[in-house]
Amino acid sequence: MLKEHLLIKRVCAAFFVALPGLIFAQSSSNTSNVELARHEEEYSSVRFEPARTDQQSGLAVIFSGTHDLHYYARAETAPAPQFRLKVSAKSNDLEFSDAVFPKWEIFNDPVGNKVEVYAGDFTVFIPIKTVKTATEPTVVDVEVTISGMMCTSIACLPPFEKILQTQIDYRRRESWKQLDIEAQSVIETTAQEIDAPGYSTWFALLLAFISGLGLNLMPCVWPVLPLVIMRIVEQAQSGRRQSILMGLVFCIGILLFFATLAGANIILQSFYDRSLSWGDHLRNPAIVTALSLLMIVMALFMFGIFTITIPGSITSKSGSGKGYAGSVGMGFLAAILSTPCSFGILTVAFVWAQGQSLFLGTLAIMVIGLGMATPYAILTSTPGWLKRLPRGGRWMELFKQSLGFVLLIIAVKLVKAVPDENKINLLYFAVILSFCVWVWAAWVPYGTKFSRKWLVRGIVVLLAVSSFWFFFKPELVDWQDYDPAVIASAKAKQQPVLIKFTADWCTNCEIVDKFVYKRKDIAKLIEQKGVLAIKGDTTKASQPATLDLQNVYNEPGVPVTILLLPGKDEPVRLHELFFEKKLKELLEPLPDKK
Repeated sequence: MLKEHLLIKRVCAAFFVALPGLIFAQSSSNTSNVELARHEEEYSSVRFEPARTDQQSGLAVIFSGTHDLHYYARAETAPAPQFRLKVSAKSNDLEFSDAVFPKWEIFNDPVGNKVEVYAGDFTVFIPIKTVKTATEPTVVDVEVTISGMMCTSIACLPPFEKILQTQIDYRRRESWKQLDIEAQSVIETTAQEIDAPGYSTWFALLLAFISGLGLNLMPCVWPVLPLVIMRIVEQAQSGRRQSILMGLVFCIGILLFFATLAGANIILQSFYDRSLSWGDHLRNPAIVTALSLLMIVMALFMFGIFTITIPGSITSKSGSGKGYAGSVGMGFLAAILSTPCSFGILTVAFVWAQGQSLFLGTLAIMVIGLGMATPYAILTSTPGWLKRLPRGGRWMELFKQSLGFVLLIIAVKLVKAVPDENKINLLYFAVILSFCVWVWAAWVPYGTKFSRKWLVRGIVVLLAVSSFWFFFKPELVDWQDYDPAVIASAKAKQQPVLIKFTADWCTNCEIVDKFVYKRKDIAKLIEQKGVLAIKGDTTKASQPATLDLQNVYNEPGVPVTILLLPGKDEPVRLHELFFEKKLKELLEPLPDKK
């Protein structure tokens, strides 16, 4: 029953802590210290050294870091068995045995339980079992995989996996560093010696419910909560039945979000043998982009720019069914917005659910949602509380408009999570989308002829769709940063070089980008001919591209494209905005890259 106590300790200890980031699976060839995780002042890193014990040669995986950031040493006491620390190595030339771990230590968590962990500085040894090749290898490439889950005294980080590369010189194994590792297999500490209480599954589900209640305290949810309260105020004036119905429909929206997570988790575990991490959806740039735009549109609603679409249903009158879809949508949105702030509360609870059977795991995830939804169900079904709510009036309109600015702040926070190459494009599109929303509502007042209404709104939709396509066209050319040495090296190898001089403040540069370099035929031709594509950023006066634009290429400003062709002393200069045809004529005669 040790799994349940881990849920208890992490929910209690991490209740008001948010996780700053996620450790993604990645590959690196750096053999110096590689940082595995960082949480506030706590960190852990790793490096590799060839080493020997009394009987075997192998690879030493040397962990270093602060002592409070710890790894789970045993599958029995990890949040789920797959999240204990695992280290393995593989190579085309050598076969490695299972890793030999050092003696673990006992970590006393904030509620007094004891868990076996590895913390601070420690070394894991991976012995070399045999040589695979017929001849003795020399320098050997080794791939090391490290996975597990890390926690501090007050917060847990999401599960991670890192694949790192290193090299060892097998010929010098006699001179490798000597290790003295006290293998864990000889340690007498066992699970029976750990005095940890056992809790039932029902108690663990109760704690999951409490975690769901805690989601309502998350700052990310606050902008939505006043909208819900405003809705309850309006519905309370129409009668208890309508208020209860709207509250329950809002709760259904919350549960729908958690049902979506549970379904995604079932699919990933059943068909892809992987787990869904809490907040995975917010690591998807498309979802973050959509949410930031939704916050902006909702802010426009709060400012009174429009009164339709799903957010507009917040003001729908009682007695009609128009508000139900809006209530479901707002409940779903409230649950989504809780996720950026709630890693510290729910990471381990979510992991615990994934370590159970699919049925129990799904039930645990839904119980979290039930905990979040319960306060709204109670509020809307209690007549005495509803009577104490203030009546609507001018204060509500001012409050509503004030919330619009809060929603804009949330939108800015979400924009920060968008990839850098799309942030400016997102802001441009947000302005155009806001204009489209204004035209949709303000240019077709009540009583407008049907034909004019749909003509105006058809143009608005066309403008929004075409703008989205314009601003979010994917980058097709693999641009390299401006470096005179790289350019000189390419010229010496008779490689064609294309230099796009641009600047962030240059509007014409963006037109060149959209209508020339984001064309599939141009990008394919650049790749086919082996052209080195260089982005010369001249945004600041001190940048190398800015200095060379004037001093080397004698060009007064941007945009300009310089094409350096093999066998030609003078560069080709392209100053136009739409020169795709001319560029194709210059590139097509070049030989294809080998």
